[in-house]
Amino acid sequence: MKATIIINPSSGKEQALEYVKKAEDILSEQGYHVTVNETAKELDATQFCTDACKECHDLVVSIGGDGTLHETINGLMDQEHRPKLAVIPLGTVNDFARALQIPLNPDQAIETLRSSNVKTVDMGQLNDQLFANVIAAGSLAEALSSVPSEDKSKLGAFAYFRDGMKELMSNSASPLKIEYDGEVWEGEAPLFLAALTNSVGGFESMVPDAEVDDGLLHCFIMTNLNMFNTLTAGLSLLLGNLKGHKDVIYFTAKHVRVSSTEPVKTNVDGEEGPSLPVDLRIIPGHIRVVVPEEA
Repeated sequence: MKATIIINPSSGKEQALEYVKKAEDILSEQGYHVTVNETAKELDATQFCTDACKECHDLVVSIGGDGTLHETINGLMDQEHRPKLAVIPLGTVNDFARALQIPLNPDQAIETLRSSNVKTVDMGQLNDQLFANVIAAGSLAEALSSVPSEDKSKLGAFAYFRDGMKELMSNSASPLKIEYDGEVWEGEAPLFLAALTNSVGGFESMVPDAEVDDGLLHCFIMTNLNMFNTLTAGLSLLLGNLKGHKDVIYFTAKHVRVSSTEPVKTNVDGEEGPSLPVDLRIIPGHIRVVVPEEA
């Protein structure tokens, strides 16, 4: 059997390299011949994963944050052979790992490599790329995309909270047109969000009904988030009832198109994405992920 480890050495406050040897040892015990690939620039992880597919590897291990994972899964797109995926989370938020009950402690996550438990999960498609967890569009999404890497390393999720609050207090909004499964919504909104899993931005109760294999995009349109509404929306979020908030429109869909009459950027799995318009759809059961035995 063959396994590829894809590692982002700058993730996890630059502790990623410390975990490679332990992962290699466990995989070797399981009978794998292991190849280690270290990312140095954008899209390296995608290329490493594509190579693993073409060489018919049995397993790809992503060691890094949500950005590394996003690049890795895109290496699985349109491949005739798709290896199993294992995730060692070292990022700021690690939503995908949270949704699959993969331990956020790296040492515990590495032990998951011993597991024989595999879960088939959905992927989302944004234009010509895959995403694993969430797409956001609007002024708030642009603010979160601009959080510097050094701030994410030093402050963790607080960096997103800090910059997000600044943007929400400015109360800016973007004109959006959202078409989904035969329906249309048009108006101004600071944020549109489409999620595949229950965990968004580290909030594991944001989309409590979402399952990693339910075949649906869970979508939110935030229509009016001034400072007062931000506090009430925050309470709804913590209680797992954001979709019931009076300034939130919630729907599920298999296909969504988002456009605007103004330049509007997106945030894809925590990283800057393409500008609108974008076309979103669900790809049911697209990848197989190694999860803990008890998950």
